Amino acid sequence: MSISSPLLNEGGTKENYSYLVNKQKSFFRKEQTKNGSFRLAALKKLKDAIKVNEQEIMAALKTDLNKSELDAYAAEIGFVLAELTFTIKNLSSWVKTKSVKTPMTHFGSTSYIYSEPYGVALIIAPWNYPFQLAIAPLIGAIAAGNCAVLKPSELTPKTSEVLAKLINGLFPEEFVSVVEGGVETSTALLEEKFDYIFFTGSVPVGKIIMEAAAKNLTPVTLELGGKSPCIVHDDANIKVAAKRVAWGKFTNAGQTCIAPDYLYVHKNVKDKFLSEFKNTIKELYGENPLRNPDFTHIVSERHFKRLEGFLDNGQVYSGGKTDSDTLAIEPTVLTNISWDDPIMQDEIFGPILPVMEYSHLSEVLDGIHNHPKPLALYIFTENNQVQQTVLNSVSFGGGCVNDTVYHFVSPHLPFGGVGPSGIGSYHGKGSFDTFSHKKSVLKQTTLFDIPFRYPNFKNGLKMLKMFLK
Repeated sequence: MSISSPLLNEGGTKENYSYLVNKQKSFFRKEQTKNGSFRLAALKKLKDAIKVNEQEIMAALKTDLNKSELDAYAAEIGFVLAELTFTIKNLSSWVKTKSVKTPMTHFGSTSYIYSEPYGVALIIAPWNYPFQLAIAPLIGAIAAGNCAVLKPSELTPKTSEVLAKLINGLFPEEFVSVVEGGVETSTALLEEKFDYIFFTGSVPVGKIIMEAAAKNLTPVTLELGGKSPCIVHDDANIKVAAKRVAWGKFTNAGQTCIAPDYLYVHKNVKDKFLSEFKNTIKELYGENPLRNPDFTHIVSERHFKRLEGFLDNGQVYSGGKTDSDTLAIEPTVLTNISWDDPIMQDEIFGPILPVMEYSHLSEVLDGIHNHPKPLALYIFTENNQVQQTVLNSVSFGGGCVNDTVYHFVSPHLPFGGVGPSGIGSYHGKGSFDTFSHKKSVLKQTTLFDIPFRYPNFKNGLKMLKMFLK
C-alpha cells in the first residue's frame, strides 16, 4: 500500500502515523534491510530513478525557488548522484564486521565491531536545498540498513510533491515513505517512537526536535546553522577571495546554512576588496540581478520581509534593491556594521553580506568567541601561521582555507556542526556511520579460563595490578 492510500490521508492523525511506523518496525524485524544486496539494490534503484526524473526535479526547484538548471544540478541532483555513486562503490566494505585488537588481559578472545542499523529513522528536511537535503541523509539511512520516514518541507511544495511521487513510487511504504504536510505533520510524527531522528533546519526548531527526542531517549543528528564568519586577511589574494566569497555567499540567494554570514576584512585591504567584490557581483549576476532569470528567489513572503528589514542596517555599499512581486533581493553588501546591529543577532540566510573591518587578528577571534560556535568558518590568507592560529583557536563545524562552502561536497569530509550549530555529521561513510550503531562484541574461548579475575584466586589483586597498569 502506498502513502497515498486513504488510511494515511485522513488529515495526518496520530493513528495514521502510528500505523506507518509500526508497519516499518514490523518490516525491519524481518531483517531484509540488513542484507547487503538489498541495500545495494535499493540505492541503485534510487540512483536510476533520479536520473530518469532529472527534468521533473529541476522544474520543481525552478517553481519553488527559481533555481537555474546549473544550480539545481550542481547543488541538488548532481550532489546526490555523486553521493550515491560513492556509497554504492564502498558499501560492501563498510558493512563488513571489523576485527579489532584485544588486550593481553583478554588473552584467548577476539573482538569485533558490528555496524548495526538503528531501525526506523525519521528524516525531516528543510526548504533551502529541498531535494539534496532530503535525499542525502536518506542515502545514509538505506545504506546502513534502516527503514525511513521522510518529511520534506511544506515551503517548497512542488519539490515535496516530486519527492513523494518519486520515493513512494519506488519503494514499499513499509521500507521508505514520504509524508507531506506542515508543522502539524512534523509535530505528529515526533510523537511516534522512532529509533533515530535526523533533522536539518534552524536552531530554534532543532531545540524542539531534541526536546521531543529526549522523551523517548531517541538518538538524533541535528544539522543546524548559525553565523558563519569569513575572514579576509591583509595578504589574501584579493581577486580570488572576492570571487569565491561572492559565489559562496550568493549561491541560492544566500539561503545556505554554510554560506559566509558576515565578513571580517583587514583594514589595509578593505577598500580594494570591496571594489573587487562589487565588480565580481556584476560579473556573476549581471547589472540587474533582479532581472536575472537564473538568480534564486527568497522562499516565502515572511522570509523576504525579514531580510528586507535588515537593509537599513549600517550603510548599503552595493545592491539593496528588492522585488516584492518575485520575492527577489539582489546581492547586497552592508558596511559600517557592528555586533550591535540587528543583522548580527541571528543567522541571515539571505543575499545580504555585512562587512566589518579589523586591524589585528585578535579582534576577529574575540568577536567570534563571544558568540555561539558557527557551523562553518572561512579564512583567506597565504600565511600558514595565521591559518593555523584561526583553525586552532576557533571551534566550528567545518570550513575552508582560501575558499568557501566547497568542503561540503567532499564525501571524504564528514559534515556537521558543533554545539549550537549542530550535533553529529554525515556525507560519505559519515552518513553510513551516523545511521549505524557500532555494536561491540567479545568472543571468548572455552578451551581455558583466566583464573585471576575470580575472587577466590590467590594473589588475584597482585596479578591484576601487573596487567592493569
